[in-house]
Amino acid sequence: MKVLVTGHLGYIGSVLGPLLIERGHTVVGIDTGFFATNTTPQSIPSALHKAYRLDVRQIELKHLEDIEGVIHLAALSNDPMGQLDPSLTDEINHRASVRLARLAREAGVSRFIFASSCSLYGAADTSKPVDETAPFNPVSAYAHSKVDAEAGISALADENFTPVFLRNATAYGLSPAMRFDLVANNLVGWALTTGTIKLLSDGSPWRPLVHVEDIARACIAALEAPKDAVHNQAFNVGRDDQNFQVWEIAEIVRQAIPGCKVELASDAEPDTRSYRVSFAKVAQNLPSFQPKWTLDAGVQQMVDFFQHRGLTPTEFQGGPFIRLAQLRHLLDTGQLDTKLYWKSKEANS
Repeated sequence: MKVLVTGHLGYIGSVLGPLLIERGHTVVGIDTGFFATNTTPQSIPSALHKAYRLDVRQIELKHLEDIEGVIHLAALSNDPMGQLDPSLTDEINHRASVRLARLAREAGVSRFIFASSCSLYGAADTSKPVDETAPFNPVSAYAHSKVDAEAGISALADENFTPVFLRNATAYGLSPAMRFDLVANNLVGWALTTGTIKLLSDGSPWRPLVHVEDIARACIAALEAPKDAVHNQAFNVGRDDQNFQVWEIAEIVRQAIPGCKVELASDAEPDTRSYRVSFAKVAQNLPSFQPKWTLDAGVQQMVDFFQHRGLTPTEFQGGPFIRLAQLRHLLDTGQLDTKLYWKSKEANS
């Protein structure tokens, strides 16, 4: 299948691309390149059929020629980035996503995989895991944008156009485009660079976690699944035994790095985002999706790599590993305009 991956240079996309190619798919990538300089464990694969350095808002019908499936990852992709400018978050994550889906349907694309998020459950009842029928209770611009994008894309479904919504748990793990602004990765970064695991909340909120490689495998499973199994449906992506309270994540990191300690940050604030999630539906409807990673193994993977490579406090706490820091750097240095478009034509070609 000829597959377009938006955000192919990003945290998930740089893991997904090689796996798609391994499966025999032809891959076209589109990425605006905000984080293209960060290639940690290995370089981004060069075996793509074609790659465009292009903002998702600038995609045209011609970029979808002969494309059979789209995996749409590109977004302002976490809560702090979403709050930078909520109107831009809506424009990119919601409106541009629906526009892309409409173009894809017009181009004859049959399968459209949308990377959504469990964060749309927001402040949920944690007495039991929530499934895909649970009400939305988003508490951030990012989560609101995912709710709205799902609704807009779902309305486009017809007998020839099958959207699938993957509500990913909180990602973690090693990627060629590494991020340290994800909870497990962040705690590993603090431990390795300071010897202290710094909690930015009281540690009580619940988070479902899923390794970045397992997210990529879920995208492939949804792409290749029979239409009847996935048509216009949402799936929580993760595994039931990987729901944790933040303090439990910190304890797993502490055990992986002897001698480090856990500390509550002086500026720690209550975190209203707390949700436990059921992954029964994805296990039943997408049996080809078999999550391979546990948090213990994923933390050890990161610790082993960064202990060998070395990680400085400056690297850990700044761009491009921290997405908001990288965006602010590009804005402050005049490389991006206030709408997050590249100012120079060369930068976006």
